[in-house]
Amino acid sequence: MLNTIVTTDRKNHKESIELAVYAAEKLGIKNVKRNRAALPEMREEYGVDNILVAKKGSFVLDTLDGELFFHPNMSQLRIKNIRMGDEDHMTAAMDLKEGMSVLDCTLGFGADAIVASFVTGEGGSVTGLEASPLIAFVTGEGMKHFLATNYELHSAIKRVNVINADYNDYLKTLPDKSMDVVYFDPMFRHPLKDSHNINPIRAVADHRPLELSAVEEAKRVARHRVVMKENSRSLEFARLGFDTIVGGKHSKVHYGVIKL
Repeated sequence: MLNTIVTTDRKNHKESIELAVYAAEKLGIKNVKRNRAALPEMREEYGVDNILVAKKGSFVLDTLDGELFFHPNMSQLRIKNIRMGDEDHMTAAMDLKEGMSVLDCTLGFGADAIVASFVTGEGGSVTGLEASPLIAFVTGEGMKHFLATNYELHSAIKRVNVINADYNDYLKTLPDKSMDVVYFDPMFRHPLKDSHNINPIRAVADHRPLELSAVEEAKRVARHRVVMKENSRSLEFARLGFDTIVGGKHSKVHYGVIKL
């Protein structure tokens, strides 16, 4: 149960109405006419925590912790910095190069996948898995409809293949050494207190910790590296066997690396 309904914005544009119908069918949730009602009123009336709002060309998921919607966010700045010759700790941890393939097991908002897509280029491939149907839907549809003014950013976004799947199951379906890099960015065991921008995702995200069994599957699937993102002070790196750590000295986030 997704504990979610879908509706439109207050203006009830024809495009929004059609998008609401599409979302209801895709997610198997109830489509409710807005009738200019306030979202808190609808949340109480229908007994749900989340309301998916179809707006012209996009979706916004209204949760108890705030709004969740797709936007390139930090990926845009990171791509700009890479083009200027600055190091990106994630792509450095992956030892990422043009033409490589990446499996992002925890897509979320998609920022890391977009940066990986930019670096791997048209000859590479990036597949993003997301266990939450709601996050996968909002991010996937957002990537389809987002119009970036920068061609390289636009192309990087469009190349990301979004799949609603649990990586624990999906990894088992892949052949040995079929991806160059397998990447994990699980919900941190000890969240960073100043990361307010990801608060809305916490309400609908998969909070299960990364297990050693998944890391072992990732090592089987990856040709080059398995990488995990975590709090820089996390004990998860040691628990899961990530023996090389990449990240800035004062960075709150580090990347654990298993070289294959």
